[in-house]
Amino acid sequence: MESATVVLAMLLAVLVSGVLGRLLPVPLPLIQIAIGVALQLGPLPSSTLEPDLFFLIFLPPLLFLDGWRIPKRDLFRDWITVLALALGLVVLTVLGIGLLISWMIPAIPLAVAFALAAVLSPTDPIAVSSVTAQAPVPRRLMHILEGEALLNDATGLVCLRFAIAAALTGTFSLPQAAMSFSWLALAGLGIGAATTFILTGLQELLRRRTGEDPGLQILFSLLTPFGAYLAAERAHASGILAAVAAGIAMTYVEIQGRSLGATRVRRTAVWNSVALAANGAIFVLLGEQLVSVSDHALEDVSVRSVGWIVVWILTITAGLMVVRFAWVWVSLHLAILRAHRRGDKRTIPAWRLVTATTLAGVKGAITLAGIMTLPVAMADGSPFPARNLVISLAMGVILTSLLLASLVLPPLLRGLRLPPAPTHDAEEDLARGVARDDAVKVIEALQHRLAEEQDDASIAVEAGARAMDRYEGLKADLGEDRTAAARVGQIATTERRLRMAGIIAERGALYRLRRAGAIDDVVLRRLIREIDLIEARLTA
Repeated sequence: MESATVVLAMLLAVLVSGVLGRLLPVPLPLIQIAIGVALQLGPLPSSTLEPDLFFLIFLPPLLFLDGWRIPKRDLFRDWITVLALALGLVVLTVLGIGLLISWMIPAIPLAVAFALAAVLSPTDPIAVSSVTAQAPVPRRLMHILEGEALLNDATGLVCLRFAIAAALTGTFSLPQAAMSFSWLALAGLGIGAATTFILTGLQELLRRRTGEDPGLQILFSLLTPFGAYLAAERAHASGILAAVAAGIAMTYVEIQGRSLGATRVRRTAVWNSVALAANGAIFVLLGEQLVSVSDHALEDVSVRSVGWIVVWILTITAGLMVVRFAWVWVSLHLAILRAHRRGDKRTIPAWRLVTATTLAGVKGAITLAGIMTLPVAMADGSPFPARNLVISLAMGVILTSLLLASLVLPPLLRGLRLPPAPTHDAEEDLARGVARDDAVKVIEALQHRLAEEQDDASIAVEAGARAMDRYEGLKADLGEDRTAAARVGQIATTERRLRMAGIIAERGALYRLRRAGAIDDVVLRRLIREIDLIEARLTA
C-alpha cells in the first residue's frame, strides 16, 4: 500500500509541477526539484532512490523514445561532432576533472575522484530543452546535443564502472578496459536493434493472423525498451545503448508503413504521457534525495560548515565548463578546417555558439542515478571512502548546472544562428506532390471500377468528386433534389471507401520517399500525422 501511495504522490507532484511551470517563469526541472524537497520534508510519502530500479524503470523508455524520435539524417550528418562530444569529451572530462578533484580534496582517493568525474560527464537534453523553453535552442544544435546525450550516457557509466572496480581492487588494466568497453558498446547496440526487429516481427506475425489491435501494438512498443535493456544487461553489455539502439531501429521499422493510423495516433498520446511522467518523476526524485544526502554530507570530512563543499561544487562546475568549452572550440575549428579542405567555405563560429554549447551540457538523471550506485563498503568490509561527500558534490553540480543554464542560456540563445541547415520546405512540397499524385491515381482507378460494378454510376462519380476535394479543391454538393436516404448513404459509403484508398496511397508514397532518403524524419512524421488524423475521423 505504501508503494502505491508513493507512486500516486509522485504523479501528483508531476501534475502540480506542470501547472506551476505554465504559471511561473521558472524552468520546469527546478520547480520539480523544489517539489521533491517539499515531499521529503512534508507529510506526504517520499521514496528512496534504488539505482538498479531507477535504471530499469526510468531510463529505457526515455532513451528509447529519444532514439526513436531524433531525426536520423541530422544525427548522421553531424556524426563526427556527436562522437567527439560523446566519446572524446567524456574521456577528457574523466581524466582532467578526476585529477582536479583528487588534488583539490585529499579526502577523496584518485579512483573515487575518477568515478565522480565519470558520472559528471553525461549530459541531459531533457533539462536543456526545459530551461531553454523561452529561447529555444537552434534546431541543429539541439540535434547535436540530443545525439551526444544518447551516447555519452553509456560512455560515462562505463568509465564509472571501471573507476569503481579500481577503487575496490586497487588495480586497473587499460587493455582490459578497452576490450570491455568495445563489448559493452557493440553488443549493446546489436542486442538493442535485434530486440526491436524480433519483437516487431512477432508483432507483424500476430497482426497478420488476428488483425491489428491498437492496444496490443502500443503495449508491444512500451515493452520493447525494457526487453532490450534487460537482454543487454543479461549479456553484460550496455543496457543504455541497447535502449537507444532499439529506439533508432524502431524508426526503420515504422517507415515500412505497416501500422494503422489509429494505432499511431493513440501510441503517440501514450508515449507523450509516459515521457511527461518519467521526466518529471526523475527531477522530483532528485529533490527528495537532496535532503537525505545533505544530512550526511559532512560525515566524511572534518569541516565545520558547508562553505568548503560549496566552494568545491563551484570549482568542479567551473572545471567542467572549461574542459567542455575548450573541447567544443577545438572540435568546431577542426570541422571548419575539414570543410575548407573539401572546398566548402564556412565562417568561424561566434563565441556565443561555443558558450551556448558549453552551458547546454546540463547534468541530470544519469548523474543522479550513477552516483547512487557507488558501493557502501569495500571488499574488506570497510566503508567506501568519501561516499557521502562524493554524492553531495554530484548533486550540487547538477543543481548548479541547472541554475547556470536557466539564468544564462535564454539571453545567450536569443538571435543565435548556426551555419544553415538544409531546409525542409522543398522536401515537404515534394512529399505532398508525390502523395497527392498517387492518391488521385488510386481514387480514379477505384472510381472507374465502382462505376462499372454499381447500378447507378453517378453515385461513384459524385462520391469520387467529393473524395477529390482534399487533392483538387473540389466543392461537390449533393443538391437539394437528392434527398433519398438510401442514395445519400450509398454516396457516403462510396466516398469513404475512395477517401481511404487515397489515404493509403498517400501514406505509401510518403514512406517510399522516406525509405529512398528523399525526405526527412521530421517531414515524414508531420505529414503522416495529418493523414492519420483524417483516417481516424473517417473511421470513427
